[in-house]
Amino acid sequence: MRDAMRPVIAPDGGTAAVQGVMIDVTARKEIDARLRERAEELTRLATALERSNKELDAFAYAASHDLRAPLRGIANLAQWIEEDMHGSLTEGTREMLALMRSRMHRMEALIDGILEYSRAGRVHHRPDKVSVGRLVRDVVDLLAPESATVWVQSGLPDVLTERLPLQQVFHNLIGNALKHGGEGVQVDVRARDADAFWEFRVEDDGPGIAPEFHDRVWGIFQTLEPRDKVEGAGIGLSLVKKLVESQGGRVWIESMAGAGATFAFLWRKTASPAEGE
Repeated sequence: MRDAMRPVIAPDGGTAAVQGVMIDVTARKEIDARLRERAEELTRLATALERSNKELDAFAYAASHDLRAPLRGIANLAQWIEEDMHGSLTEGTREMLALMRSRMHRMEALIDGILEYSRAGRVHHRPDKVSVGRLVRDVVDLLAPESATVWVQSGLPDVLTERLPLQQVFHNLIGNALKHGGEGVQVDVRARDADAFWEFRVEDDGPGIAPEFHDRVWGIFQTLEPRDKVEGAGIGLSLVKKLVESQGGRVWIESMAGAGATFAFLWRKTASPAEGE
C-alpha cells in the first residue's frame, strides 16, 4: 500500500483534519516482479543461444575437417592409381577415375555449403556504405562468364549494409543464372525503389522454371536437374533466402517454363541497428 497524507488547515490556522489517500499498488508490484523475471529469463536464453551457436560452429568446423580428410585420401589414391597404371588404363577406367574425382569435388562443395548455410544470418558486422553497382561488377568479374552476357543497370544505388551477405546473394543469383541459363544466356541486373527497401532483380532469358517448382528451388539440397548434368550442391538458393530474410527482406521468383527467370529480392536501404551489433 502507498499513502499520501496532508493536513486540512482551520480558519484559525490550526489543523482541522488530516486528509489522506491510500493506493493499493499490489498489482503493479506483481507486474514489476513478473517483468523482472521475464527479463532475467530472456537474458538466460540469449546466453544459452550464444553458447549453443559457438558450440555449433565448433562442431561444424570439426565435422567438416573430419569429412575432408578421407576425401583427400581417396583423391590421392585415385591420382596414384592413374599415375602408376598410366600405360595400361582403359578409356573406361579413366572415365571412372574422372567421375570419382568429380564426385569428390562435389562432396567438398557440399561440406563448404553446409558450413556456409549453418553460419548465414547468425553473425553480423558493422554496416558500411556499399556501392551496389561496384559490388555487382566485382561479382561478375569473379564469375568470369565466357559465352554469357551480363548487363548491369547504370546508377545502381548505394546502401548502408553489411557487404559480405549482399555480395554472396548477388554471387549466388548471377552464378545460378549463368549455370542454368544455357549457352549465350543474357543476364540483366536491375534495381528499383521499394520504400524502405531496394528491390533488386536478376533476370535471364534461359529455359525458365515452371510455377510448380518455384517453392522447391529454395529448399536446401534441392536441384531441378541431375547433379551429373549440372554441378551444384543444391545450397546456393537456400543460402540466398536465408541471407535475405536475416536482413529483414524477402526473395521470390517470377518465371514460366521456356520464358526465362527473374529472381527478385528486397534489401533494406539502411541496416537496422541490431544488424550492426
